[in-house]
Amino acid sequence: MVYSKNETSALNQTCDVDNTSVNTFFVLVYSLVFLVGLLLNGFIMKFYCCQAQQQASSSLMVYLKNLTAADFLFCLSLPLHITHYISSSPMVQLLHCTVGAPAFFLNMYTSIIFMGYIAANRYQKIVHPSGTHIPQTVRTARIISVITWVILLAPTITFISFFISSKQPLISNPSHCVDFFSSSVSLLYTILHTFSVIIVLLVFISLVFFYYSISRRVLQAQQSQLASGSEKLLKSRRNMFLLVSIFCVCFVPYHLVRLPFTFLWTSCSVGPALYYLEEVTAMVSVFNVCLDPLVYFFLSKTFRAQVRKASRRTNIQQANEESESSREQQRHHYFNTSDVR
Repeated sequence: MVYSKNETSALNQTCDVDNTSVNTFFVLVYSLVFLVGLLLNGFIMKFYCCQAQQQASSSLMVYLKNLTAADFLFCLSLPLHITHYISSSPMVQLLHCTVGAPAFFLNMYTSIIFMGYIAANRYQKIVHPSGTHIPQTVRTARIISVITWVILLAPTITFISFFISSKQPLISNPSHCVDFFSSSVSLLYTILHTFSVIIVLLVFISLVFFYYSISRRVLQAQQSQLASGSEKLLKSRRNMFLLVSIFCVCFVPYHLVRLPFTFLWTSCSVGPALYYLEEVTAMVSVFNVCLDPLVYFFLSKTFRAQVRKASRRTNIQQANEESESSREQQRHHYFNTSDVR
């Protein structure tokens, strides 16, 4: 159901949501996720930028790089998302709804889709290992990645353009971006989020299918008593289970709430409850940027080797510093003893 501007304003007055009591909690959680996610994904971005020789190593590396970029951009969009919890200024809320929220969702769905690509890549590698499939080539992976970004950017830019051109008057105490929507923007909002839920559902079904297929492959290898092959497949199943787990924890709860909220946000009976559920599940979805580094660590041998190498280098440096400090203390003790003599 789409309401006119006057009807929407009336509903906003009668169904106002008091969110001031939980804003502090959201600010603290989002700030922590921002710092941890920026640190982890910044380290991974530095690794990929410094390892120029890895640019064309595999299609998996292409998808991992794009997932890293999406998560890093996701982190950069969080400060504006945090600001709208701190300030009640209509201009701040409008800026968040015009730029912050679209960037937030763009990078979320980019992460979701690239997680699906990574899972499909591992499925083909394990279940159908014979030959080189076209989607597994580096060139194809790059083309798919570019097309994905373009396809996701197009509706995002369209939505922002519709939102700006609607020229809705500022609302004194907006509780959600939908408070700024005109009838045309509300309709586009509903369509986009309906398609978004369909995309998430398709990716979820694909992940479950890939995990099931790899599990069957592991069972077949164990029954054939192929010890070496079974060990490798067990690692692959663990990696796929990690992808499915992160996806289910971060994205499934949010979208179970998101679709009802998209259609029922104007209802005074269920709208406020759905608002709070949507805010909490959106907060949970953001933990994706802190969990994805586990995917890089377990799926990329090069990245694991680099992390271990950096860890060994740090340990050696600390040992050298402690040894130098010990020698300095010994020299200091010797000179003090000599002075007494």
